[in-house]
Amino acid sequence: MTLQLIPDIHRATHRIGLHLEGAAPPLGLTQGEAHLLAHLREAGPSPLAALHAAFAHKRSTLTSYLDRLEGRGLVTRSVSPEDRRAFVVALTREGRALAARVHRRLAQLEEAVRSGLPARDVQGFHAVLAALLAATAPPARARRAAGGRP
Repeated sequence: MTLQLIPDIHRATHRIGLHLEGAAPPLGLTQGEAHLLAHLREAGPSPLAALHAAFAHKRSTLTSYLDRLEGRGLVTRSVSPEDRRAFVVALTREGRALAARVHRRLAQLEEAVRSGLPARDVQGFHAVLAALLAATAPPARARRAAGGRP
């Protein structure tokens, strides 16, 4: 069988990273850090577990991103008022400004892509992504062991 979806998804993901790198002035972020800031801009302060669910990063990868962003004064991690065992990640003022730049850059790219596509193609794209996420979701037992919902 010839791969028909994965190579294009891989190339598109790489191109998104290149698009972010081409920002002027430079963002000074890795692709993962940029996506994390954009997510926090849309979602607002988020529990660490929600960030794990949103990105499916290894815990060590997400921790590395957050360590770097916190070290640069772009995010804070604080104990959740609802659950003292959990942390909430929030953008600082500097983080909000940079997250807005990242978000604007991604929104411009998305608008350029969507402007040439009929709505049914966008819906089909979402269906393919949903199928990919479903096919790669960890089994319920693994999610429970990792602290997620069954």
